[in-house]
Amino acid sequence: MNVLLFLSDTIIPLMIFYIVVTGLVQKQNIYEEFIHGAQDGFQTVIKIMPTLVGLMVAVGILRASGLLDAVSAAIGNLVGSRFVPSEIIPVFIVRLFSNSAATGLALDIFKKYGTDSMLGYITSIMMSSTETVFYTMSLYYMSVKIKKTRWTLPGALVSAAAGLAASVVIANYLV
Repeated sequence: MNVLLFLSDTIIPLMIFYIVVTGLVQKQNIYEEFIHGAQDGFQTVIKIMPTLVGLMVAVGILRASGLLDAVSAAIGNLVGSRFVPSEIIPVFIVRLFSNSAATGLALDIFKKYGTDSMLGYITSIMMSSTETVFYTMSLYYMSVKIKKTRWTLPGALVSAAAGLAASVVIANYLV
């Protein structure tokens, strides 16, 4: 355990040291390369900022309007709380759009039911085994101007559903 703690404390400084030494050995101008990379990163941030703002506003409206609760109830009735607890469905839906908003909902579940409860386990496993599908797709596809996503969205949604199903099965096995 001490080895892992040591590695977690030193891996980033060692990586930076390795990059600097490699650049010096290859006689590269490290500072100019760093500045060029930072400029490219800043340009990327400027390109994706409208998409990020739009997604944040959409998730805020979804939560504040009560539409999230209505959609969650409809999906809960469709799926049935026997397979997926109805308390998890809002977290799953919001997780498709925003990690930070889903984390807020997950914290609400932890406060209400506890982290070691069945719902806490399902939420934790689901948060770590699913992706922010719409956020990721909009970010990557908008930044490179791809308009036809083909089978990306259906595949990502099936993958997210599989992550949800796996989290329920695994949590049932743990408890």
